[in-house]
This record gives sequence, structure tokens and C-alpha cells, in this order.
Amino acid sequence: MKPNRRHVLMAATAAAVATVATGEASTAQTAAAADPYGSGALGDWTVLSHSVATEATITYVRDNDGVYMFGDSISVQDGKALASQLIARTGKTIAVHNWSGRPTGPAVDALQNWAVRYGMPRRILMATGTNDIFNPPVFAAQVDRTMRIVGSRREVVWVNVQCARTAKSAAVQLADQRNSAWINSQLLDAEKKYPNLTVVRWAESLAAAPSHLTTYLREGVHTSVPAGQTARNDLILKTLMKV
Repeated sequence: MKPNRRHVLMAATAAAVATVATGEASTAQTAAAADPYGSGALGDWTVLSHSVATEATITYVRDNDGVYMFGDSISVQDGKALASQLIARTGKTIAVHNWSGRPTGPAVDALQNWAVRYGMPRRILMATGTNDIFNPPVFAAQVDRTMRIVGSRREVVWVNVQCARTAKSAAVQLADQRNSAWINSQLLDAEKKYPNLTVVRWAESLAAAPSHLTTYLREGVHTSVPAGQTARNDLILKTLMKV
């Protein structure tokens, strides 16, 4: 039977719909493959703001029971205030290596560089992990690498993370929160594994009261100043003074 014009048009329409549906599915699959964890991609952090101590400060800290600090943009903002508070309370100094946007891997590289070049003090502060939301599975190995570099005779204090970027879509905020929890879970597992690793529970502090997320954070990530900065630095200082 020869198909009439109506049959031909219906078949063409069905084929077009199927092609569009296939194309949408393919686009969604491509997007999922490019962003498997939902938080997007990490940008070029090497061009962002940073704060790195001078060699004189590093060696002074090493020789006078100070603290090495390795952090990201939160620490670039809050590190100076933290150092001032530590000096005021204990007389001890912090040598910082803080870099905005940096994930944990390169922060551990910086730790290794200082360890080889200068040696290490008794306490190491790691305030890094927020930028690992873009690739959470790599985080645990960097914690293990940190502990190998530091060894068993020094103390590592590590601040856990809270990120849900309010400028992003609801789906991305949910992914950020899920990935933050994933990072924190790996950190808690490491704390059980290493007796000389102590976790500063910043995420739990934020979750302790409904108002904390809006009072202590200004866009779902960085601390507000002075309220959030003070709250986070106080948690860090209390832990540093105990180890």
C-alpha cells in the first residue's frame, strides 16, 4: 500500500521528535560526564590572591614553636586576624601559605616544599578542602599524604568545610552541600586513623543554630566579618591551644 501525504508527515514528525529527545538525552549525558559531582569545574586558582610568609617568618616559626598554616581564600581573608589572636593569647606566630581557589593537593605540595626546605614546627594547621567540592574523591589521599609528610610526632589541626554557594542554582547548592559532607566524612575517617590529627568542626558549628549560616557566612562559603571570622578563628585557636 502506497503511503499518503498524511502518513508521510506523521512519520517525519515522529522522527523529528525522536531526534530532539535523543539530542536532549545526549546533551544531559555529556553535561553529567563533564560535571560528575554537580558543583561545576574548578577555575585557574594560580592567578588568584594569596599570602605567603617570608623565609624569615618561616624559620622563626619553626624555631619558636609556632604554626605553619596552609589554606584557601577563607584563610587569605581571615589568616591575619588569626595570627594576631594567636600572638595575643600565646605569644606564638603563624607562618602562612594561603592561596585563594586552591584545592588540597597543591596545598600539600606547599607543605612538602616547606618541610624539605625548612623543616617543620610541632603544629601544622590545614584550612583547606572547600575547593575539593569539585572533585571530592581525591581528598582522602591528600590527607594521607599530609600525615606521611608530617609524621607521627607532630600535630595536624584540620578545619572541615561548609559550602553551598548562594549565588548558584538550587541544584548546584545541593551538590555543594553534598560534596562538602563527602569531604568532611573523609576527614573524620582520617581522624580515627591518625591519633595526631584533630578536626576543627566548623561545619557542625554552623549547623548548631539556624541563624549561623546567614550570620557567619556571607555567600554560603566565606566568613562574614567580624562575626563569622571571629567564630571560625575562635574554634581554630581553641584546638591549636589544646594540641
